[in-house]
Amino acid sequence: MTFKNRRVLKDYQNQGYFLYGNHTQPVGDVLTPRHISPFKSMYTLASPANLGLPILGPMLTMGGAIIVPDSWRKLREFDRIVKKRIDQKHGIMIYPEAHVWPYYTKIRPFPDSAFHYPVQQQAPSFCVTTTYQKRKFGSKPRRTVYIDGPFLPKANLNKKAQQEQLHQEIYNCMVKRSRSSTYEYIKYQKKGEEA
Repeated sequence: MTFKNRRVLKDYQNQGYFLYGNHTQPVGDVLTPRHISPFKSMYTLASPANLGLPILGPMLTMGGAIIVPDSWRKLREFDRIVKKRIDQKHGIMIYPEAHVWPYYTKIRPFPDSAFHYPVQQQAPSFCVTTTYQKRKFGSKPRRTVYIDGPFLPKANLNKKAQQEQLHQEIYNCMVKRSRSSTYEYIKYQKKGEEA
């Protein structure tokens, strides 16, 4: 895996920030944040369903996963944990597409609500776009990961508009970077389409 443009994080090592990535590797996406900034503590928002994964599931929280609550009752504690990690100057990785599509080369739609936390914390965000290229040897593609940002909430907008603004900026940047993929290892098609 190769990282491009990692230098954009340099000026933000002494503060907390959010990273947004396309979700294309079932296991690799758990490890990607650690490779992006190896000397900074990184956390990843994860679905409670991930806890059921064989072997890896029970160890996720030890590896920095913050489990998204499955009920409103647990939301306040979850908010407190996210705020604490940002205040401690850590990074938090979010995969707004929610479900993993292995080796997918485009960016899937995701909601404005994925940007609630950077707006709430008034923290910078970066996008982390994984792209795929054909290798000279072997069938699995090479991964090139682009890091872009920072994206900051605009102070003159209300909170809802700030979420929309961050969503648009990050989504557009990820779509642009995804065009660097040159190889489809798995061909996805809509149900009913011919191959």
